[in-house]
Amino acid sequence: MLNRENEGKRVELVSTNDPYTKLQNGSQGTIRYERDDGFSNSIAVDWDDGSSLTLIDGTDRYRIL
Repeated sequence: MLNRENEGKRVELVSTNDPYTKLQNGSQGTIRYERDDGFSNSIAVDWDDGSSLTLIDGTDRYRIL
């Protein structure tokens, strides 16, 4: 189920253990949408540097600004 409550809000990456991302702690982006598929919650973000990491609740740490 899509949740657009935070759509357009800014988000800052606190930490991730994704070995393939070029994002660093403190990177910022804009939330496109949040998705709850019954197994996990995820947040699709348009990162300022063009990266495409989707944040996963419980795995990635982030702060909505």
